[in-house]
Amino acid sequence: MRVVRAEHLTKIYGHRFNRVAALNDLSFGVDDGEFVGIMGPSGAGKSTLLNMLATIDTPTSGEVWVAGSALSAMNEAQAAAYRRTQLGFIFQEYNLLPDLTVAANITLPQTFVPPRPKDLDERLAHVAQTLGLERLLGRYPDQLSAGQRQRVTAARAVLGKPSLILADEPTGSLDSMAATELLSYLTRLNLEEDVTILMVTHDAFTASFCNRIIFIRDGAYFAEVTRHGTRQAFFNSIIDMEATINGGGRHRATAD
Repeated sequence: MRVVRAEHLTKIYGHRFNRVAALNDLSFGVDDGEFVGIMGPSGAGKSTLLNMLATIDTPTSGEVWVAGSALSAMNEAQAAAYRRTQLGFIFQEYNLLPDLTVAANITLPQTFVPPRPKDLDERLAHVAQTLGLERLLGRYPDQLSAGQRQRVTAARAVLGKPSLILADEPTGSLDSMAATELLSYLTRLNLEEDVTILMVTHDAFTASFCNRIIFIRDGAYFAEVTRHGTRQAFFNSIIDMEATINGGGRHRATAD
């Protein structure tokens, strides 16, 4: 099943004599259960794309479907319901409420608008176990490390069983150890829970945890690489494509 289908997305900002194309005839798809990364130079249109998927912005032309629903056909109430029930968000900023416990922060989106899911406690226990949060549920955000806070945001994102998780630079504020831990948990969610994840990142190490990377440049589809072997081999392929898209020389590094 195709969870995301984007066809000929174009977004023009400005007026007749000062027009900027943030997206330029971009088409791609994401299948159920994929862990896909979006990469490209600064200004390539990555943030604009995420805003469209989140119904924060609309295309000048083209269309995007998520879980079979055309986003442009939604009114304001339908878009709000779509964001609440079909999307999960993991952003660089944790957006946790300091006066709520970890458990309350995770479950808040499911209790804010009734009815409360009957199996919410079971869902919470399961996602806490999957993300290694069982012993932290009674703590408050200021009692957590940065990596633990980001895992709480991941738990909150998946608790509602959305069709799609959107992750925007989720490791940007984490050190390498915490980033590796988070990405390992996201991989576990993807593989064991069949969670579909679309992640924007500028970092090849972070991208190497995906199973496919779509590269965009100047708002248009440029290329993609798919993982077939080890993560190190995939990392090297990402580095090579980054060198190509940026027009620079090859830089060999390590994914470990």
